Amino acid sequence: MLSLTYYAQSDSKNTKKKDRITTNKTDNNVVVEVKNVNNRQTIILKALTDIVIHQAELKLDIDFSNNSKFFLNGYQSWTDTKEAYIDEYEKIARRAKVYFKKNRENETYKKTADILVNIFAFERYGDVLFYDYDKNKLHGYDVFYIKGEKEFFSFNYNYKNSYLVYEIHRKEKEIRLVSDCRKKLIKAGEEFIVFDYGYYDNYNKGLESFYELFKEKEDKKIFGYTSWYNYYQDINEDIILRDLDALDSRFNLFQIDDGFETFVGDWLDVDKKKFPNGLKGIVDKIHNKGYKAGIWLAPFVAEEKSKLYTEHKELFKKDKLGNCIKCGGNWSGFYVLDIDNEDAKEYIKKCLNYYVDLGFDFFKLDFLYSVSLPRYYDETRAIVTDKSYKFIRDILKDKIILGCGALPFASADYFDYLRIGPDVSLEFDDVWFMRKTHRERISTKTTLQNTIYRSIFNRHLFYNDPDVFLLRSENIKLSVEQKRALLTINSLFGNVLMTSDNIATYNDEQKKMLDDAFNMFYNAKNICFERIKNMIKLSYELDGKSIKLIYDTKKGVLYNG
Repeated sequence: MLSLTYYAQSDSKNTKKKDRITTNKTDNNVVVEVKNVNNRQTIILKALTDIVIHQAELKLDIDFSNNSKFFLNGYQSWTDTKEAYIDEYEKIARRAKVYFKKNRENETYKKTADILVNIFAFERYGDVLFYDYDKNKLHGYDVFYIKGEKEFFSFNYNYKNSYLVYEIHRKEKEIRLVSDCRKKLIKAGEEFIVFDYGYYDNYNKGLESFYELFKEKEDKKIFGYTSWYNYYQDINEDIILRDLDALDSRFNLFQIDDGFETFVGDWLDVDKKKFPNGLKGIVDKIHNKGYKAGIWLAPFVAEEKSKLYTEHKELFKKDKLGNCIKCGGNWSGFYVLDIDNEDAKEYIKKCLNYYVDLGFDFFKLDFLYSVSLPRYYDETRAIVTDKSYKFIRDILKDKIILGCGALPFASADYFDYLRIGPDVSLEFDDVWFMRKTHRERISTKTTLQNTIYRSIFNRHLFYNDPDVFLLRSENIKLSVEQKRALLTINSLFGNVLMTSDNIATYNDEQKKMLDDAFNMFYNAKNICFERIKNMIKLSYELDGKSIKLIYDTKKGVLYNG
């Protein structure tokens, strides 16, 4: 059953008009056309007067049991993603007076969480500001399946127009679809596809159809280095060149991460104290070793201390009150550029071309969810994001793009690689208050989970980047077995295998682990997984052997299966 709520702008009172429709129907403002063809349903709105969508929801007639497993794809790269059981919950960053009251947490926790959310803007990284979280619901985006006694598989054909939210309602035992098209203006005489999705009562048939939409890509693997997870912003020319010299011929990418610029957003100002000779000479040395040269940028944002933000606030997206839209608490806090502002677009283009001219081949572009955060009145998040990501691809042409902090389905047509989990942390999981308030938080535990469950995307939507492995002994709290699990799972389920270690410091055991992973990364076949409560069974074939492992999601270690 379709439930459509909209505002008819011809109505002088601008009152909501609610219409519940099960078949094609016409009223004075809108015509609804429903098409069902070969396991695909399309619902088209034809406006007779100017209308603005308030809500569009479908209830599906699907049965499931208490033992069913539901695939819930997170909103953006870093959002936790997994197969969930019906009794699991979503933990979010929201103001204490709104969220924590519902969950009856103790007063100390409320105050601590509220202070942290205010300072670090945790609610800005995901969908908290525009999705109605409820402890009775679980939800995921654009692709969904059920495993168990009864199977179901569904995905969104309409991802350029509107993201599709799959909701599980516990009490009602219902599956509902919500089109993320609130505030979308449809002018009189225009049409808008509000739903367009595939549906199958068999997992394998649904996955096969999903792969028909997103054709399998040629296998392209990256075995590389990034500076971030050892030095973070504390990089300089000496560190970069030392770690470059340590790499052997197996590597094919060397990527300089955050810390080379003076401030985030001031991309034309390379820090002269850290890099007195600039970046061009380093690019040449990377190329001389036979590697592709990579650079990290966050093209849509600038931090509060940057010259761009302090001197050119006219380039930033504003809310209705005229305030620049904050996207998070990283650095000195950061804000999103206005993708509809021609001067802002020209600045982004100038910065990207600057690094193209330096000779960089590979662009890791970060915090890309930022363009989706503002409420773009008259358009949907999907339309604006598609336009923004296409703009980036048009500038960089045939350069390799790795998207990060991005919306997965929006990335499929424009980025070569996509980060499919949050940043790896130097300990297995984060501190207690972060675990309870932030779905996009830094976490090795979460990123390993995402790497496994989002493996269905790999080589179809894009090439999956599971983030780095870390084997070094210094500056890290992961145990040896947790490091082994991280390396093994990244090698099996991703098309990118990167590290931030200075591998010249590896001992014999670490060198052997890397050798084994290299073989696994390129040669493992028939990789499968199955969740059973807190364990995930893994199986694969390598060097003529069938290998079975069990991954303990709570401890972050592997056992022989």
